[in-house]
Amino acid sequence: MYKNKQLIFAFIIFSFLFITNTHAQSSTKFKVVLDAGHGGKDYGANYYGFVEKNITLSVVLKVGKILERHSDIQVIYTRKTDVFIELMERANIANKAHANLFVSIHCNAVAKSLAHGAETFVMGLTKNASNLEVAKKENSVVTLENDYKLKYGGYDPNSPETMIGLTLMQEEYINQSIDVATKIQNEYTNRLERKNRGVKQAPFLVLNQTGMPSILTELGFISYKPEGEYLNSDKGQDELAKGIADAIISYNKEYYGAAQTVNFKETSNSNTTVVLNTEKVDTSSSTSKESYKETTTNFNEIVFKVQISASGTNLELTPSNFKGLENTSKIKEGGLYKYYYQETSSYDDANRFLKEAKAKGFPSSFVVAFKNGKKISIQEALKS
Repeated sequence: MYKNKQLIFAFIIFSFLFITNTHAQSSTKFKVVLDAGHGGKDYGANYYGFVEKNITLSVVLKVGKILERHSDIQVIYTRKTDVFIELMERANIANKAHANLFVSIHCNAVAKSLAHGAETFVMGLTKNASNLEVAKKENSVVTLENDYKLKYGGYDPNSPETMIGLTLMQEEYINQSIDVATKIQNEYTNRLERKNRGVKQAPFLVLNQTGMPSILTELGFISYKPEGEYLNSDKGQDELAKGIADAIISYNKEYYGAAQTVNFKETSNSNTTVVLNTEKVDTSSSTSKESYKETTTNFNEIVFKVQISASGTNLELTPSNFKGLENTSKIKEGGLYKYYYQETSSYDDANRFLKEAKAKGFPSSFVVAFKNGKKISIQEALKS
């Protein structure tokens, strides 16, 4: 009897350890939410028989299939069939899953226009007319929801004023969102040789509601028949899906592959035009065009810095501009100024500085590594 109790107890302990270990492994997975725009009674754009809701669903399923081959990635879908999902619910799915990334996939359209090419948006306020028009069009789906004015606080999709008044929940994740958006645009441009319409900001409701880095990508214009044919084809959808998936895999590998404490890093090499606060920023060249703080760093060594913000505004390096933080520096990449806190050869110290920056009010800060004055991935730095 005593021996049987021992065996039962041992089995319970083994089962507990197995379940705990399995849960721990699953909790370390990179969670990406794939959102196929429109669906069900919401057809989205519809030209020449090319229906947006069908194209976006097909591409999302293809992206998901590629990502699911990677054991460290968990894919969550807002829809896998032709059903109508409210905008708020799409964001809720991502928030409840505690996702690391939200990717919403759409198709563009402009009546009687030859406009074509791919563009990717991050959440932001803008007065740019074309950006606002895209956001108004995608946000107008709320009118298909019951009591949408009540649910969205009186929001009117046809009023630029109400869009400008959106609360920027996404402000905390702007750097990370721009990074993954840039990766996706580079896939479109460099690998697929599509027309690059850039990374832009616009007030999208679905992005505003998510609590993680989030982007909305417009695959192309189905209103431009040659591009619509490409988007509607198996070949086009396969190519686009691979590009998006590869960008997501790259993002995951760089920011989550080496250490779970390092969440985000800016991309230093890009061929994409980034539009922030209505100012165009050309990041076509590589890291560090202009350094604004002299340092005694030995550029043959690897150093870590904490990036605290990125802006089109050139700020003086005084503590009052950075919530009291001292030892700041800045680097200009194209027209974008990137601001850093501290510099150290110790990765442990860098993470300590990261905590200090977040405590001071820079919650989206992240650690960046440099070698020979150029940005490298955290993984490469730790290997070295």
